[in-house]
Amino acid sequence: MTTSSRPVAAIVLAAGKGTRMKSDLHKVLHPIAGRPMLAHLLASVDALAPARTVVVVGSGREQVEPVVAAHGGVVAVQDPQHGTAHAVRQAEAALAGFAGDVVILYGDAPLVTTATMRRMLDRLRGADAPAVVVAAFRPADPLQYGRILVDDAGLIDKMVEHKDATAEERAVDLCNSGMMAVRAEDLWPLLARVGNDNAAGEYYLPDIVGEAAAVGRRSAVVEVDADEVAGVNSRAELAEVEALWQRRRRAAAMADGVSLVAPETVWFSHDSEIGRDTIVEPNVVFGPGVRIGERVRIRAFSHVEGAHIAAGAEIGPYARLRPGTEIGEGAKVGNFVETKKARLGKGAKANHLTYLGDADVGAGANVGAGTITCNYDGFFKYGTSIGEGAFIGSNSALVAPVAIGAGAIVGAGSVVTRDVPADALAVARGKQEERPGWAARFRAAMKAKKSRQ
Repeated sequence: MTTSSRPVAAIVLAAGKGTRMKSDLHKVLHPIAGRPMLAHLLASVDALAPARTVVVVGSGREQVEPVVAAHGGVVAVQDPQHGTAHAVRQAEAALAGFAGDVVILYGDAPLVTTATMRRMLDRLRGADAPAVVVAAFRPADPLQYGRILVDDAGLIDKMVEHKDATAEERAVDLCNSGMMAVRAEDLWPLLARVGNDNAAGEYYLPDIVGEAAAVGRRSAVVEVDADEVAGVNSRAELAEVEALWQRRRRAAAMADGVSLVAPETVWFSHDSEIGRDTIVEPNVVFGPGVRIGERVRIRAFSHVEGAHIAAGAEIGPYARLRPGTEIGEGAKVGNFVETKKARLGKGAKANHLTYLGDADVGAGANVGAGTITCNYDGFFKYGTSIGEGAFIGSNSALVAPVAIGAGAIVGAGSVVTRDVPADALAVARGKQEERPGWAARFRAAMKAKKSRQ
């Protein structure tokens, strides 16, 4: 077997208590762009086609396990918790018999890319065969991070914790992210050598670099962008990582030919798909499950989730498209329109102040302002069908189940409870009456009454 074809396994450490999050939800399950942090990381791991993936947890196994299983991984439990080296050792049984390269990652650092993982593995497989490859970064403020001292070839001379570093060593800004790549045949023997003779009495993963050096083996660094290894330990840091992810996604959208009028105000979901020449105006939010074609305009203050929008359509401003919405080519959904499980055919229009739920609107139909589909009776949902080219007058209520035929017209202000045939006119409203002079007599009577009080 050549070195480049060696299989890969991933160990993801997620045993931290996450007490600073102040949450009943496991820390690594808090969402970034509508997706759990851990799922972001595991999706990047999946692109490596790993032979095995092991996620090490402390408490909260029952919460984490479904996410891990969805990515083909298994869970190992660290209990009690005696440090990061001890945590990695909990994955040894799950990796029994594995002969390949291991990447060690952290469940609360979700932005690490597949490309970075591959760089670490490629360096591990280099001609000089380093014992350990460490992902290093240069933060704007080194704070309390451990420092890494390297030579000109990027080989590690020394790794030192901040509290143990000299003033000269603290001046070095290359810091340890904690992420590593190690051959399986090296990992377990090195971990077995790590001791806990320190103030906390814990077994620290970075110590394997020193243990490798003790037997004459050098380790190397791969330098990565600080944003990529940002970790989450609090709600504030969660918001910061969300902002990092959004900046990255906005840049990708614009590079792919999408115009964002005010990029910093647009919020994407992890799976948003948007075609080229689409224009997104300010303050638009995309929830999960959105797919948008080319040359679409999403106008300001719209919220789109679980919706598919075909080429040339226009949405908003102030529109809300909910899951199950299908907007056809060139269709228009205007201001203060809400849709849910609704299909608008090619060129159909619902321009303002309308609710369409469980509805099928044919091509070229026009739904007037203030129209609603009454789709729920308190127990069950019912469908409304509006045929091609139909015209629904303003302020109409279509009481489902009901069908409006192709080309039919519903008069404004109608409450429609029965099917309307194609090309028919339906008017369902009270008869208008006029009483000449009544308003003047009413005002005079009321003024007289008021004057007597």
